[in-house]
Amino acid sequence: MNIKQYLDSTYLKTASQANLSEVENTKVVEAFIKEAIDEEFKLIMIRPDKVKLAKEMIVKANSKVLIGTVINFPDGNSSIENKLEEAQEAINNHADELDFVINYEAFKRGEIDLIKKEIIACAQLGLSHKKTVKFIIEVAALTNHQIIQITALIKNTIIAHFKEENFAHVFVKSSTGFYKTENNLPNGATIPTIILMLENSNPLPVKAAGGVRTLEEALVMIRLGVKRIGTSAAKTIADGNVANENY
Repeated sequence: MNIKQYLDSTYLKTASQANLSEVENTKVVEAFIKEAIDEEFKLIMIRPDKVKLAKEMIVKANSKVLIGTVINFPDGNSSIENKLEEAQEAINNHADELDFVINYEAFKRGEIDLIKKEIIACAQLGLSHKKTVKFIIEVAALTNHQIIQITALIKNTIIAHFKEENFAHVFVKSSTGFYKTENNLPNGATIPTIILMLENSNPLPVKAAGGVRTLEEALVMIRLGVKRIGTSAAKTIADGNVANENY
């Protein structure tokens, strides 16, 4: 097994979140992209405004690294129209994968029809352009019962509206890594939450994002059935060391 083909190397901080200038933060993004190219990771996951930069660097290096970006990140509470507009721009800029933050607060309020419409519209846009689509459910904001419900809702909606050949290209993803939890509780993937997702997502694949800090933890997730792992410490994990980063 090539662990690097499971790793989505991730940097999603804005300049202000990183306490850097825009120029300094762009340099950090460039370093992440270069590392992903050099290490041959599956994918580099960055903010939408950095997709063009990644495409230029990857083409210049003649690399196979995929480009992923996040849509309506990190809150997921914009309108469907706004999400589609942001996603279309990312597609135009040659993103390969689109990670939509689902409107999990609307889901918690019981607005199931809205969530179904969002799933269908976002998946249709991505799949029609031959892109992989991931729906971030933000497990730290949900109860176990809600994790089961929203995972099953995504699965059942995709099965009802799309062909089987598309299923492998629609993921359920655990976390943004930016959710603020109380009492320093985990805000990313944990083994119990990933098991709940895996039990209710099949045949859709699962991505574990946030909280995976060692190679052994990554291997445990993969053995459970996870197909992708999002981490800002991809090289550290691939090298068998312990990451200090939260995501």
